Amino acid sequence: MHETFTSGGFTLACHLAVPTGPPEPRPGVVLCHGFPIGPLDARRSAGTFPQLADRIAHDIGYAAMTFNFRGTGSSGGDFSLQGWVDDLRRAIDVLMQRTDPTGVVLIGTNTGGSIAICVGADDPRVDAAALLGPRADFDDWAEHPRRFLEHAREIGAIRSPGFPTSTEEWARAFRRFRPIDAARRFSPRPLLVMHGDDDESVPVSDARQLAAVHGEAELSVVAGAGHRLRHDPRAIALLLGWLDRVRNATAA
Repeated sequence: MHETFTSGGFTLACHLAVPTGPPEPRPGVVLCHGFPIGPLDARRSAGTFPQLADRIAHDIGYAAMTFNFRGTGSSGGDFSLQGWVDDLRRAIDVLMQRTDPTGVVLIGTNTGGSIAICVGADDPRVDAAALLGPRADFDDWAEHPRRFLEHAREIGAIRSPGFPTSTEEWARAFRRFRPIDAARRFSPRPLLVMHGDDDESVPVSDARQLAAVHGEAELSVVAGAGHRLRHDPRAIALLLGWLDRVRNATAA
């Protein structure tokens, strides 16, 4: 079901999938896409995520929602890390309001995974999280903020002239949110970390660091897989199996 919700005054596109059949208590999941790789990706970010949400709903039994962060797809606004964190917090609120889940699981790919752990660490409604190809920090963005800002403009994640009003304030979030610290705070809640051992964008050491600081995370390194684990059938099979186990464990 294609819907929208508002976050920070912007209209964000979202897709909600609920299992068929009579209403019953069930957990919810929010799927978070990553930062666009190029202009085409900025316009099509999360384009295949509704299919995954439908599969999670109908095969595993979750109420599943995915959405476009501000500055991507048909959502309004412009990219900022703080804005994306705010968008995910708002998405959890919307999922709670529209489906009344028994709990929430966050799933994020790449930057979306890093944001998911940062948000989940401080939200007691989040029962578990799965991170696919996450980065352990945003230090490389913080070291060259103006270069990264220009890159975000070039790929269409920032569309408004004059945004941001302060580059320094916009970039401050790159140090403010640290996935590596959030993973420690998220413990002992269930955490799945997956990474391709041929990831050309984020080193597999980031995944190992996140899993290590959590202490009880499940770490899966997918042989021969690259950065886009969302499109690797092996990774999706691992993810769905993990979701099924998490649901059974929380229901027991």
